[in-house]
Amino acid sequence: MEKKEHMNQNTQLALAKIADNNHEIYALLKQRYSPRIFSDKEVSENDMNRLFEAVRWSASSNNLQPWRFIYAHKGTEGYDNIMKCLDKFNQDWAINAPVLLLAGYKENKDNGDENFHALHDLGLSLGSMTVQAQYMDIALHHMAGVDWKKAHEEFEVPEGYHISTAIALGYYGGNLDNLSDDLQKQEAAKRERKPQSEFVFKDKWETKEPKK
Repeated sequence: MEKKEHMNQNTQLALAKIADNNHEIYALLKQRYSPRIFSDKEVSENDMNRLFEAVRWSASSNNLQPWRFIYAHKGTEGYDNIMKCLDKFNQDWAINAPVLLLAGYKENKDNGDENFHALHDLGLSLGSMTVQAQYMDIALHHMAGVDWKKAHEEFEVPEGYHISTAIALGYYGGNLDNLSDDLQKQEAAKRERKPQSEFVFKDKWETKEPKK
């Protein structure tokens, strides 16, 4: 009975999280959201390979493919070491994720020049991974709250590379009761986005600075 209640709860949550878009977009983009609870279903190595294959074929400047990833499954030393690098807020819920990742990039080109677009390319690759994951019913929650210096120490990241973000990953599902009351409210809250008028300008820049 309890399992059925969780299934109904997760179905309702998923339906509530579908984007209320103003213009029609690809269904997987509408359905995607960043949960803090996950199913107990195993994320297999084959699942991970499929996600990283989407990364492999992502666009990158001059085809340099500067992205780098470290991942680990729950119950391993690697997982615990990634967890140590997260801030306290993220640690409180990320423990629900079957897999944790660190995402980074190579800072320079092979000739030693700065790769100005490396971080942009990492973002593109994670966008590809996110859509592939959604296709597989896998959720990604990207986290800025990561101590990159600690990550470099824990994983002996060589000079010239930079850990940028962390990701909690697992199949959609899980139990809201695994979250604090505040996080349960955030999890069930309506999704909101700025209107296009605030970030898209035709012919000229039209930003209106807020009054101070």
